[in-house]
Amino acid sequence: MSDTHPSRRDVLAGLAAAPLFETALEAQATADPVCFLSAIEMARLIRAKKLSAREAMAAHLKQIERVNPKVNAIVTLVADMASQAAAKADELQAHKAVLGPLHGLPTGIKDLQETRGIRTTYGSPLLKDYVPAKDDLIVERLANAGAIVLGKTNTPEFGAGSQTFNTVFGATLNPYDPTKTCGGSSGGAAVALACGLVPVASGSDAGGSLRNPAAFSNVVGFRPSVGRVPDPKGAFGWSTLSTNGCLGRSAADLAYVLSTIAGPDSRAPLSINEPGANFARPLDRSFKGVRIAWFNNLGGIPFDIRVRSVIDAHRKTFEALGCIVEQTEPDFAPAEISFRILRAWNSANVYGARLREHPEAFKDTLTGEIEAGLRLTGADVARAETAHTQLWRTFQAFLEKYEYFVLPTTQLPPFDVNTPYPKEIAGVTFNNYIDWMKSCWYISATGNPAASVPAGFTPEGLPIGIQLVGRYQQDFSVLQLAHAFEQATGFSKKRPTIA
Repeated sequence: MSDTHPSRRDVLAGLAAAPLFETALEAQATADPVCFLSAIEMARLIRAKKLSAREAMAAHLKQIERVNPKVNAIVTLVADMASQAAAKADELQAHKAVLGPLHGLPTGIKDLQETRGIRTTYGSPLLKDYVPAKDDLIVERLANAGAIVLGKTNTPEFGAGSQTFNTVFGATLNPYDPTKTCGGSSGGAAVALACGLVPVASGSDAGGSLRNPAAFSNVVGFRPSVGRVPDPKGAFGWSTLSTNGCLGRSAADLAYVLSTIAGPDSRAPLSINEPGANFARPLDRSFKGVRIAWFNNLGGIPFDIRVRSVIDAHRKTFEALGCIVEQTEPDFAPAEISFRILRAWNSANVYGARLREHPEAFKDTLTGEIEAGLRLTGADVARAETAHTQLWRTFQAFLEKYEYFVLPTTQLPPFDVNTPYPKEIAGVTFNNYIDWMKSCWYISATGNPAASVPAGFTPEGLPIGIQLVGRYQQDFSVLQLAHAFEQATGFSKKRPTIA
């Protein structure tokens, strides 16, 4: 199928004329409109044979060639492999094979998730030439749904920290201002989506790694309930701190992709026994009379005034949706104990031996965290687990009255890309590289599902995200509210001019 095929030309001409596409096309005069189709629409067009998998892949590879050097989002590109897979996808369709929901969609995989035959570095010089022999489960599920991996997206060293840089590939730049960070650790994934390099991108989240870069890049990030997207390889199978997931340019796209990667796996003890297909349902619902708890100051943590002004202005958005909004919040003090200790304990367990063998290969912040974990005692871990349980019970009780808790995703807007981590917000100084991320990792410590949704921009034009937290394992409900907020505000339609 050539680029002049009438059905494709007519479809794209219609898209260019549609109000939904005007903002994107004005910003991307030289981008192929295919690159900013929704994942849902792209999949529909491919199934309807109005767009071929080869055409979709070629458009994205051209966009990568043009834009990726400006942002460094995709760090390992397998263009030939992806093009061959797209041609095979078209052949399968021509022979009337059963097509998966993501059939023919170009996909970026976070460089922490192992891909068979494709380099997976974890952002570490120790693994800069590592090529796995097997796919991780999330990659396997995406492939089974028909997605085609075109490359790996950048991440900080071993995913540690919400600033995407490493000594292997360098930093990923914010597409709205390349002098700023895109956040992390799924930073390359968020930027690849924002710039039209891929319609589908995987990620993971412990302290905010699916939500923070989404907020900084004006896309949607979702931390699902632990066990929703199981990881059968996790060293601590009973831990609730980290989870795999995905990002999207909209809540609907994200839910659509989530429907293919969610679902139980007997090797993961916290696996949720619900089919992923549940997330393919329409997201529309009424929010009349729904009770929302609005954050205050999370126990006194600092927020940049630019963030507060954008987020506080949205109380009226939720009220216009019919919600009852009350300013109240639970006590997050136990998170200060539990998250710090359990994170250090996990880091020591996973990386301690490597640090002893190669101390020169680790960045200072991760080295300090691993060493802190190695010093922990059984009593320390017991104290953390007790605080973790206390937090969980408190938060679940809090959400018996309120269906959602709303707060900023991040405590400040995107900062200088040459700054490893912010050491001050609103006059409050930090000594630890995760202290500026409490608005994310307080929520991680609860174990509840949370989405970051585009909420607006600072006067300088930097994206701000709003964080929507739902009841335990009520992931679909969170995405429904995210979708309603998107429809009411439209900020997710804005694209960076660099793309």
